[in-house]
This record gives sequence, structure tokens and C-alpha cells, in this order.
Amino acid sequence: MDDKLQMFENRLLKVYKHKSKLAKRQHIICYRVYDHDLPEFPFCIELYEDKVYLAEYLRKHGMTDEEHEAWLETCVATICKLLNVKDENVYIKQRKRKSNRHDQYEKTDSKQEFFTVSENGLKFLINLTDYLDTGLFLDHRITRKMLMDECAEKRVLNLFAYTGSFSVYAAATAKSVTTVDLSKTYLQWAEDNFAINLFKNASKYHFIHADVKQYLKSIPPNSFDLTIIDPPTFSNSKRMKDFLDIQRDHVELLNDVLAATSDGGVIYFSTNFTKFILDAENIKASVIKDITKATTPFDFEGKLKRWCYRLVK
Repeated sequence: MDDKLQMFENRLLKVYKHKSKLAKRQHIICYRVYDHDLPEFPFCIELYEDKVYLAEYLRKHGMTDEEHEAWLETCVATICKLLNVKDENVYIKQRKRKSNRHDQYEKTDSKQEFFTVSENGLKFLINLTDYLDTGLFLDHRITRKMLMDECAEKRVLNLFAYTGSFSVYAAATAKSVTTVDLSKTYLQWAEDNFAINLFKNASKYHFIHADVKQYLKSIPPNSFDLTIIDPPTFSNSKRMKDFLDIQRDHVELLNDVLAATSDGGVIYFSTNFTKFILDAENIKASVIKDITKATTPFDFEGKLKRWCYRLVK
């Protein structure tokens, strides 16, 4: 084994030993093991129960296609050995680094192979082949639980909902849950996530296919008690009337949410724009608290590339 590969093996073994202990203690079975710890091995490695999601960030590596293929095979063998997973349970993605988490709207395959995983007693469908992301953002594990603990008997709104994982958590305790997304694919995925958790009350759970910016303008005041808003950094979907730029638009977005929120109501706002600056002065909330650190899971410490805030009307 060459020195660099030995270095990768040592590093992976060290982080896996540490994180697997923490995961076991917290009864967590889906977590991130490794994230570009060594520049020569630009991987993101996530465990979903007995399956591994392996994303290789594309970079100039100077290898021919054959050399790269052989190198990747060796890396996969090392990962399988250390994490004790079968080779056929490793799902490999190649991706460019992007600041926009909602680039997962790009489909990369069409195998339609879904697996069910669990988190805090709730079930979620994940897909490790067809999209750039899996369907469950592991970095919001704590935020989801925080939300569930706070939304009992409340009217909950989830905007830019993606596959509805926040909505599922809310449905466990909330009075009603409204899930909004511009993608019919992800909205259907969200409905499927509700179905496998046996949340089937159509009078309580609403799924709305809409442009969030337009939808917010149509909501009457005092419609919701708690809102989750986790928008893309930038979006110019053809289905939108206007493009979205989170730095430019966050004040208007949050003020529109506040207008639709009951007095004392709560908003969880998150963004993956690393250079984001919150314009707190122009946001009509009574309290704004940065909860980024409090919502950072053990497997993202020192590696988190998002902001998270809790606002009170």
C-alpha cells in the first residue's frame, strides 16, 4: 500500500471509530463519516444503515480514466473493509462543489431504487442513485428534533420543503402541516414519506405545488404558528416568475413569513450560502437567535457549511 492510501486508511479508521461510538450512544444509524479530510481523497462518505453513499468531488487529479478507476476501486475496497460494508452496498456519485444545495433538482439517473431508513423513530425514503442528494439532509438532524419538540398542536408550514423531512417530524405532534415546493417530484416524495409513517389525514396534511415567493403573497395573516424555511442559495427555475437570490431576497421572504405568522409564532430559517449576512435590522421579528452551533450534529462539527436562525414574531 502506498503512503497516501495508508494515510487515508488511518484517517478514515480514526474518524469512523470516533463517530460510530457517538452514533451508537445517540441511537443514530445515518450519519456522515468523512468529509474531504485529506485533499488527496476528496470524498464525502455517509452511512445509511448498512449502505454507504460515497460522493467524490471532482478535481484535477492528473490520472488517466483507467488510473482513476483503479484508484477509486482501491479506495472503495478500503472503505468497505473499515466500515464493514459489502461492496454492492456502496453507491458512488461524482459531483462538483456547489454552493446551492437545491442543485439536487438535477436528476442523474433513473433507477428509482428507494430504501427506508429511520431517524428518531420516524421513517424516510432515500435514493442513493438518481439524484445528487439522497433525500435526507443529515446536517439538520438536530434542527428536525428541535422543531418536533416545539410544534405540538401548532399549525406548521414547511417552505422549499424538498422531500418533506421537516414536515414528517412536524406531523408527529402538530395540529396541521402544510408542505410547499416547486418540484412535483419532491412533493410526491414528501407525500410518500408521510405514507410510510402512516400520516394520512388529508384534512391535517396539505401538499402544495407552488413558487414559494408567490405563495407567501397569498397567505392571510395569522395562518401559521411555526414555519421552516430552508431555501436554495439561488434558483432561476423556469417555473418561477422571478429568480431567487437568498442574500438579496431573505428580508422580503422572512417578512412575508412573519406576516403570515401568529403573534409569538416561530420561524426556523436556514441557508447554505456560506457568505450569508443576515440583515437583522430590516426583519420584523421581535427575537432573532443564531442557532447554527446548537443545531450542528457531532458528524458535522468543524465542517458545517450552513447558517441556522430561530425567529420569533
